[in-house]
Amino acid sequence: MYRSFEQRALSRIGERDADDWPALACALMLGCPVWTEDADFFGTGVATWTTSRVKLYLSPDESPSPEESAG
Repeated sequence: MYRSFEQRALSRIGERDADDWPALACALMLGCPVWTEDADFFGTGVATWTTSRVKLYLSPDESPSPEESAG
């Protein structure tokens, strides 16, 4: 299914790392971000999430510490 997005993905990431086109094509097809530590995806027009951001997003909500509340 993602093959129809191959050329679009290659045009966005091909000069940096053409081997990454399948992941980018899937993200384009699904309209979702890519979970990656690979900077090659930056600037492709698709949002990226690093592992630290995913962990933060999935962690239980906690009350901010007094230092964080003070801003």
